[in-house]
Amino acid sequence: MATDPTAAPPGDQRAATRRGVAVVAALMLGAFAFNTTENLPIGVLKLMSDDLDVSLSAVGLLVSGYGLTVAVVSVPIAQMTRSVPRRAVLCVLLAALFLASLVAALVSSYWVLMASRLVTAVAQALFWAVMGPVAVGLFPPHVRGRVIGALSVGGSAALVLGVPGGTWLGQHSSWQLPFLVVGALAVPPLVLIALALPVSRPEESHAVRGVVPDTRRFAVVLTVTGLTVTGVFAGYTYISTFLVDESRFTESTVSTLLLVLGVTGIVSVAVYGRLLDRCPRATLTVPVATQAAALLGLYAAGGSKAVAVAMMVLLGASLGPVFMATQTQVMHFAPGRTETAVAANSAAYNLGVAAGALAGSLLLPAIGVRGTFLVGGLMTVAALVLLLEEQFFPVGRDDPWAAAADHQAPAGPKDPQDPQGPPGPPAEDVYSEK
Repeated sequence: MATDPTAAPPGDQRAATRRGVAVVAALMLGAFAFNTTENLPIGVLKLMSDDLDVSLSAVGLLVSGYGLTVAVVSVPIAQMTRSVPRRAVLCVLLAALFLASLVAALVSSYWVLMASRLVTAVAQALFWAVMGPVAVGLFPPHVRGRVIGALSVGGSAALVLGVPGGTWLGQHSSWQLPFLVVGALAVPPLVLIALALPVSRPEESHAVRGVVPDTRRFAVVLTVTGLTVTGVFAGYTYISTFLVDESRFTESTVSTLLLVLGVTGIVSVAVYGRLLDRCPRATLTVPVATQAAALLGLYAAGGSKAVAVAMMVLLGASLGPVFMATQTQVMHFAPGRTETAVAANSAAYNLGVAAGALAGSLLLPAIGVRGTFLVGGLMTVAALVLLLEEQFFPVGRDDPWAAAADHQAPAGPKDPQDPQGPPGPPAEDVYSEK
């Protein structure tokens, strides 16, 4: 039977909330560590190539092979482990990150490094699949979006703080040291989860299944993920080349612009995360629309420095929120277990990254770097049309968010600071936008 975190006595509720906050903080740090290690070789590419005596493309495979592994194993491994208690799963995954990072830093062999990366990729695939349902299950259903938003901040910060920080550390010491630091980052969340996460089986959580199971709408969200990610990476893979060749920025300025894009991404994830529960449609439709505008704007007027900067900010405000919103929606519409739904969305994301980079490389000789942004923008427009059709023309279909009224959160205290107060009315319909 699914557990209800609001059904316990007030004193137990406060203790459960404190444990929940500790677990979410641990998962945020774990997400930061996993996302950092995934992209870490990008910043120390040359250092690794020289030290391991392999080509730059061989080091690049450490990143692309990692992403493809996540895409391929996400759903199977989520299904294989769906009955295993989540505390044990998360502790094993964080221990694997620690040990694999240690091996990567201490063994000077390319193939051992590749093996450790693939082990970490498998661990990350399962970590992302179970992280959301575990965290959501520790809080009342009506704050599901805010919990997902908090987790997304941890993952987004990796590209802004983790990878640049690891790059700086590697350039001032050795490429091995950043891997050791990332491995060390896995220890605090491992300890916190071991101490704070209750021992329970996954099926006991209210977050184990979708709020309104719907296979068709679940497929629509997965398609949106695939189209938007493929579209953005068709152009974004060559963003540095675009800014230098088309917008005429210097290479040093490009680094600053990429930092601005990353910081904008973190801020937008934090803002959208607080709106996910109140505006579930808009928090996906709006960033998809702004992503399309940014990509097409770069294509049409990216030769202007002012326009390029504005479009970079707009793009930064779109990337993180799109994936965060799709994660929330696949959990809402999951036709089966939510961890499998999240794993499928993660697989769609990673396949989109690989497909976008591949499409960009194939199109580049024919249409130039500017044309890749046009293709990416048109793919994002296709995703936007799909969303708008689902929202405004649901002919013969029920409103998917109004249906959530039948799955409201249970009644609780009116004032969270006054748990002894009389019970309040049932939670508002958080999936109906006013």
